[in-house]
Amino acid sequence: MKPFLILQLRPEKEAADDEFQAFLDKGGLKPEEVYRIRLDCEDIPQDLDLSSYSGVIVGGGPGCVSDPPEKKTPVEARIEAEVLGLMPQICAQDVPFLGCCYGIGVLGEFLGNVVSKENYSEEVGTSDCALTEAGQADALLDGVPERFMAFVGHKEAMQRLPEGCTHLVSSKACPYQMVRYGQNVYATQFHPEADAAGFEVRIGIYKHRGYFAPEDAEKLVQMCREADVFAPELILRNFVSRYGHD
Repeated sequence: MKPFLILQLRPEKEAADDEFQAFLDKGGLKPEEVYRIRLDCEDIPQDLDLSSYSGVIVGGGPGCVSDPPEKKTPVEARIEAEVLGLMPQICAQDVPFLGCCYGIGVLGEFLGNVVSKENYSEEVGTSDCALTEAGQADALLDGVPERFMAFVGHKEAMQRLPEGCTHLVSSKACPYQMVRYGQNVYATQFHPEADAAGFEVRIGIYKHRGYFAPEDAEKLVQMCREADVFAPELILRNFVSRYGHD
């Protein structure tokens, strides 16, 4: 099997390591089956050959693509530019791609600047998601119930469906929870890799980043422990199963 390329945008080591392990666990991947790049630590190689990989997985992060340049730290700006720099090739060649959380922001920004804080955002917690008709027929959602709970927490969201995209999953608070561009380029607003333990880690790390009032952290941790979130990880497993090949 060709390795999967995992690009991580989180500048906090604990959060990045926990997310990376979640990608391995939920995707059924071994460390030797992936090539990991933490973009806060290193750039994407200029000679990167995407045909050498089974697919690309992009993780989440605390940045917002819709923020003006002056609100982004130098690290956030560089990370965003690195990932956006790959999107022309990924979309033009329909390279297997799964953008999680920040990944839908990157895709939406590239396809038409359709991500903002205008109408839709989500408090940290769970979201009641529903498959669209197209979602029910999509291979990446095989085995996912028509309605399922997912962990969310975003300051921005896709405001409208970009041209060329298919709407796969919706929710009341954020209509565009999962989309597909072409046949193989996917992105989710929710976190397909996150389970209760992993989300607890992020609550601790990001409690002073404006997602929620810091004094609500313990209440949110309890919410995680009580949440019935199990279906989203099937998307990661399906992505690996579908695109893993020699």
